[in-house]
Amino acid sequence: MQKKSPQMKSGISDNATLVGQKPVEPLSWGGRLVVAGFLLFAPYYLYWRLGTFNPDALFFSWLLWGAEAFGFLTAMLHIFMVLRLTKPLPLVPPPGLTVDVFIPTYNESVELVRHTLAAACRMDYPHTTWLLDDGKRPEMEALARQYGCRYLARNDNTHAKAGNLNHALGYATGEFIAVFDADHVPGRSFLEKTLGFFADPRLAFVQTPQDFYNLDSFQHRKHKRLNVIWTEQSLFFRVIQRGKDYWNAAFFCGSCAVIRRAALDKIGGFATGTVTEDLHTSIRLHKQGYQSVYYPESLAFGVAPETLRQFLVQRRRWGQGAMQVWREEGFLFARGLTLAQRLNYFASVSTYFDGWQKLIFYSAPIFVLFTGILPINVLGQDYLLHFVPYYLLCFWAYEETGRGYGRTVFTEEYNMARFATFAAATLGWFGGSRRFRVTDKSYDLADDRRHLLPQLLVLYGNLLAIVGGVALWGLFQHLTPLALGANILWAGINLGLAGFVSRFSLYRRHRRHEYRFTLPLTARVFDAAGHALHGVVSNISFHGMSFVCAGDWQPGQELHGEIILPAYRIQLRATVCHRASWLAHHPASKERHGENAWPVGELREYGMRLQWQTERDEEEMEKFLFGSDAQWRMLEWHEQSTTPIVRARHLLARLASGRTEDGLFSHDWLPVTYFAGEEKVGVLFPGEDAQTARLLTVEPISSVEDFHCRSLDAGQEGMDGSLRNLHPLVTDCGTFHVADFQRRSRLAAAGCPAKVVNR
Repeated sequence: MQKKSPQMKSGISDNATLVGQKPVEPLSWGGRLVVAGFLLFAPYYLYWRLGTFNPDALFFSWLLWGAEAFGFLTAMLHIFMVLRLTKPLPLVPPPGLTVDVFIPTYNESVELVRHTLAAACRMDYPHTTWLLDDGKRPEMEALARQYGCRYLARNDNTHAKAGNLNHALGYATGEFIAVFDADHVPGRSFLEKTLGFFADPRLAFVQTPQDFYNLDSFQHRKHKRLNVIWTEQSLFFRVIQRGKDYWNAAFFCGSCAVIRRAALDKIGGFATGTVTEDLHTSIRLHKQGYQSVYYPESLAFGVAPETLRQFLVQRRRWGQGAMQVWREEGFLFARGLTLAQRLNYFASVSTYFDGWQKLIFYSAPIFVLFTGILPINVLGQDYLLHFVPYYLLCFWAYEETGRGYGRTVFTEEYNMARFATFAAATLGWFGGSRRFRVTDKSYDLADDRRHLLPQLLVLYGNLLAIVGGVALWGLFQHLTPLALGANILWAGINLGLAGFVSRFSLYRRHRRHEYRFTLPLTARVFDAAGHALHGVVSNISFHGMSFVCAGDWQPGQELHGEIILPAYRIQLRATVCHRASWLAHHPASKERHGENAWPVGELREYGMRLQWQTERDEEEMEKFLFGSDAQWRMLEWHEQSTTPIVRARHLLARLASGRTEDGLFSHDWLPVTYFAGEEKVGVLFPGEDAQTARLLTVEPISSVEDFHCRSLDAGQEGMDGSLRNLHPLVTDCGTFHVADFQRRSRLAAAGCPAKVVNR
């Protein structure tokens, strides 16, 4: 029986060691060796570089050396943060805790806020939900009334989001405050997974990852072949925050978090005076000696910036706020913080000075190629023997410490996209605007050209430098051939990065005004004559979907049907907008294995505009789509790639086994039918060869040695095999079922129990 804490009137047990009991994941031995090599070689390289300065260009020499030294400093801080990662174990919260859920809003759309508000009300642990409307909009008050939530608006917008939250503290009485941005939709288990940590009375807040459901945003990058979807914030939320947590330095990120009300009261509420109330509040809580926990499970999903403009506006606010917090709190020498916490906060803030370092690296080859002035007086073999190992070790150490979330090439591309924004943000240390700018969360695409001006200057500047440098060399030989080649290569890398960012920003265009969730859901659709067709929904949003089946419909045709979820069948009406051959978009299953190709038949993919039949149907779809990682788990997507050491090990294993591929395209799936008492529809995901696959169904299935399935329209051709390794896939709308399918042969359907479908 645990002793009750006199400090905790909530009834939470007092176990002061709970926060300290965090399983730790150290860096792999291979990664440690790489890091050790970098830490040994880097100081030697920087010392050697001091002797390479050009005496006729000392300012230029010191400037470039300073940029390299800054890179080493930030690398040291990064390694310090992420050598050990934590993964706290959640505790079951006791009953009777009082919880207020705050959802601040200013100018977000009703539909966006509705998703968040509805999900917040559905969370399992008893709580009170508050909609905090700084926009003072009648439609928001009506929305709160619709869901039975408390609604608050104030007379002014002083201190923006922080002022809005503090205003609500004057009305709320709960012992714990959960905060969600208006676009972050929580899952049902959010409170149950986080409240248990507050058994430790020293704990001030629990932060969880800020994940996003719009996987086609500006900051998401999808591998064309593998199931990897990386985001620009992957490293921060999967690695850095976990590393900070080891040092009790993980910080509150403004959303997807729970805070102890008593701790907030002790520091006077959410911090004001800066545009990043989250970082500012974290520092004040840590100064008071409070503990924090970073729980790395994704429990809420929001909207990531869609365009370069939105992305940069958000990063500029973060950078300006970090500078303001540094100026006001002085965390490097502040009392109340441990040395490790000071280093962690300094590492986070110093990231924004990276913009100046990149500016030097992007400009240096332009200066050299036009003027012939070098920052070094050593070239040739001696320079390569120092320069190449240093930068190889630097990038390799970054990849290994990133545990597969670093992605050096992608990181450098985003460094190019934001370098000017980061550099400008550091000027906030000297003052500047304290106006809080809400990140635009609409789907409208703005013209990003003016926000690309720095990248275009880098692009055209390096391009002209290459052309001009070659011309000047031909006329005056102002550089040695080796120096000319090295700087052309350097400028070419800069040009490539700037060109990619410009192209990615200007020419990536969404086909729709809302995100379509890639979820292969089984469905049945009826035409006007009442004929039923089974099929699979390949993607869906609130207003449209793509439907794969063997039908023959024309644009403008009206249909009705049902989407089959494990616990509910959603009724809908649909209008056909366009049609196409399914193979036109999914050629992989026909081409990858040649004669052993999976039989796909003559399926068609229809784009449809939706109308919901009842509020219940709309609510069930909303519940399934938002606040969940279902699209990740159903399609087995992941963020983590392999580190160089692991990649080399996998390559050797593939070569030893004779395989040359890691697997099929992530979008390569096949709608199939099978017989289990009656006709059923499922989705088959082919595996690494023509004999393996994964079957996903809404119906319970069992292990069988004699299993037969066929494409929805594959004629008499089917696939015969066995089902093994059954396991559930639990979502907020019920449980899907998954099994491994081992294919034996391709058989004619005659004599098989499966029936012909859609005939």
